[in-house]
Amino acid sequence: MNNQSHITDQFGRVHDYLRISLTERCNLRCFYCMPEEGIELTEKKNLMSHEEVIFIAKQFVELGVKKIRLTGGEPLIKKNIEKIIRELTALPINLGITTNGILLDKHIDLFKECGVQDVNISLDTLDREKFNKITRRDYFERVTKNIEASIKSGLNVKINVVLIKGVNDDEIIDFIEYTKNNKISIRFIEFMPFDGNKWNTEKVVSLDDVLSQINANYQPHQLIKLEDKKNDTTKNYRIKGYEGSFGVISTVSNPFCDSCNRIRLTANGQIKNCLFSSSETNLLEALRNGEDVKSIILKGVYHKKKVRGGMTSDNEFFDKKNYTKNRSMTVIGG
Repeated sequence: MNNQSHITDQFGRVHDYLRISLTERCNLRCFYCMPEEGIELTEKKNLMSHEEVIFIAKQFVELGVKKIRLTGGEPLIKKNIEKIIRELTALPINLGITTNGILLDKHIDLFKECGVQDVNISLDTLDREKFNKITRRDYFERVTKNIEASIKSGLNVKINVVLIKGVNDDEIIDFIEYTKNNKISIRFIEFMPFDGNKWNTEKVVSLDDVLSQINANYQPHQLIKLEDKKNDTTKNYRIKGYEGSFGVISTVSNPFCDSCNRIRLTANGQIKNCLFSSSETNLLEALRNGEDVKSIILKGVYHKKKVRGGMTSDNEFFDKKNYTKNRSMTVIGG
């Protein structure tokens, strides 16, 4: 197995995209991500250090990983984030960041200097009062100003919008109109089940629900279906004449497991083969014990389940006893 040059699972899917969660901490408290009562954070000694992040990332790159995305918690609050970005961008990869946008203004120059182009920013509403309710914090103006600054600086900006029925599904058209004069991509994400986020099927706004609103607000000739890239999780569209685009990530209603090329590495050094998997592979312990990290990566990913962490039916996937075995989203990493 150790002679392999690619990370492949038992179904032949090649994995060349790694998402690294740098921290479990966040400066927001979004209710769909973090339970209201908070979470028990991992002890610092059991989290990956800056040096361990870089070492493990290099092992993945040597096994064919071409793209790395830094997530959290909120990755930009990680100590030594500047060093991590500089050292990762020295590798032969495309580096992206997923952030809540609060600290973006402090890092835009660094991104440009290091060649980081892809920045995904979480923003679930265009209304300040609603933002405060969703995030339990008052950073709306700061985030929206930083989004504008990111667009002006020429970064490739995607806005992640978690859609929840009765919360922000009345803003779908407002977000699409946001793409009229802004070269951005809005990505509507179906509300997904995780521990502590009070999920239920009635709250899911599906791809069909989004398209239904669009069809009611735009003429058929205005909606242009864009070509989806290989391994893309998003069904992508544009309104004719608009500068930006939008898409829907339909993890719940229309999963895309067949083309999955993603591996997640949690802040405490666990490989998660799937966002919804309750089983993990402890890479950090293996590294600290002097074991061969590459062989453990190959073995861990090889046993990846075919769909949704092994939950083959909707009944299993929607069963509370299954999704509460998983971590809360802030601890997994986006």
